[in-house]
Amino acid sequence: MNNDPRSHGLWERTAPPAPDTQALRGDATADVAIVGAGYTGLSAALHLAQAGARVTVLEGEAIGFGGSGRNVGLVNAGLWVKPDLVPAALGPERGERLLALLGAAPRRVFDLIAEHRIPCEAQNTGTLHCAVGAKGLADLEDRARQWQARGAPVRLLDAAEAAQATGTRAYAGALLDERAGTIQPLAYARGLGAAALAAGAALHTGSPVLGVTEAGSRWCLTTPGGTLTAEWIVVATNAYTRAPWPEIRAEIAHLPYFNIATAPLSGNLRGSILPGRQGAWDTKPVLTSFRLDAAGRLVLGSVGALRGPGAAVHRAWARRTLRRLFPQAGDVPFEAEWYGRIGMTADALPRFHRLARQVVGFSGYNGRGIAPGTAFGRVLADLVAGRITEADLPLPVSAPVPIGFRAARELAYEVGAQAVHWAEARFPGRGP
Repeated sequence: MNNDPRSHGLWERTAPPAPDTQALRGDATADVAIVGAGYTGLSAALHLAQAGARVTVLEGEAIGFGGSGRNVGLVNAGLWVKPDLVPAALGPERGERLLALLGAAPRRVFDLIAEHRIPCEAQNTGTLHCAVGAKGLADLEDRARQWQARGAPVRLLDAAEAAQATGTRAYAGALLDERAGTIQPLAYARGLGAAALAAGAALHTGSPVLGVTEAGSRWCLTTPGGTLTAEWIVVATNAYTRAPWPEIRAEIAHLPYFNIATAPLSGNLRGSILPGRQGAWDTKPVLTSFRLDAAGRLVLGSVGALRGPGAAVHRAWARRTLRRLFPQAGDVPFEAEWYGRIGMTADALPRFHRLARQVVGFSGYNGRGIAPGTAFGRVLADLVAGRITEADLPLPVSAPVPIGFRAARELAYEVGAQAVHWAEARFPGRGP
C-alpha cells in the first residue's frame, strides 16, 4: 500500500482485492460513525448493519491498513498475559468475563469466515507456543494449568512431541491450543469489509477524520472531502490512532514487529515443517514466530523495524534463524518482507474508553488483535444498539492514562531488538 512493499508485504501480494470504496464526498448522516477499518471497526460495522443500524465507516487509508493487514495471522485465544492475572487485575467477575469472551473469540472468527465465505486461507488447527529451555517450559506448564482449570482445550507437548509438531528440535516443549489457528490477515480484513458492505454499511477509505464537533445531540466528523453527522462514534484505530483522539496514542507505546517470508517450500519440506499447519511462536522476550501460508511459504517474524540499520540486522537474523530451526530448508530464498507496529499498554491489558458522550472504543491489543478485535467489535455493536450496558462489558470504563516514558520505551523496543539480534549472531549459544 502507498507504493511501499514493506508496509504489507506478502499479505498484499496474495490477498484478494479489496471491495471497491471511495473517499467521503459532501455531507452524510448515519446512526453510527465508525473510525477505522480494521478488525474492530469492521466487526462493529457488520454487526450493527445486520441489526438494522445506519452505519458509516471512515478509514484514513485503506481497509486493513494498520495492524489488521500487517500481523503474523495467528488467531489466538485469550491475552498475552497469563489467565490468572486477568481477574487479579480486573476483579473476578469482569476478569473471568473477559477470559470467557476471548477464549471463545477464535471460534467467532472462524464462524464469520465460514458464514461470509471469506477467502483468507483459514486454518483452525491450533497454535503452538514453544518453550525455550527449562524456564520457557515452566512458563508453559503454568499457562496450561491455568487454562485447563477453565476447561480450555490446551495440551502441553513434551520435547519429542514438539519436535514432531514443529519440525525442529530446538524446543523443550510446546503448548498446543486447539481453539486457535491462522489466517491471511489482510484477506480477512478485506473480507470483513465486503461483508459489512453487503449488510448495508457504508465504507469510505482515504477519509481521515480531521476533527469532531458537537452538533446538538449529534456529532459532526470532518474529513478532507466532507462531513459525517452521527449519534454515536466508535473509535477503532488502536496503534494507528491520529487526531482527534491523541489521548489514545498517548496511552500506548509502539512495539515494532516484522515478518520475512521465504519462497514456497517444496512438498517434502512442507511435510516436515509444521505438518499440522499450526502457527507458532516461542517464549523468548524478543520472540520468534513462524507459520506457513497456503502456498507453503515459511513466514518468520520477530520484534524490530525494517528500517535504517535494523533492516540489515533483522534480515541476517531471519537467515540464521531459518538455518538454525530448519536446516532442512537449506538456502531457500526470501521473497517478501514487511513490518508494522503493535499498541502496547503498561500492563499488557486492553482498555475500554468512553471518550465523550456516546463516543466509545477499545484499544491496546498488545499483539492480540485478530480474535479480540473481532470480539470487541461485536461487543461495541451490542453496546451501541442497546443490547447490553456498560455494566455488562468485559472491561471497566477507564480514562486514557498516558504511558510513562513512552518515547524511551519505543526507542528501547526498536534498538533493543536490533541489539538482541546482532548479539545472537556473535554469541550463537543463546538459544534457538
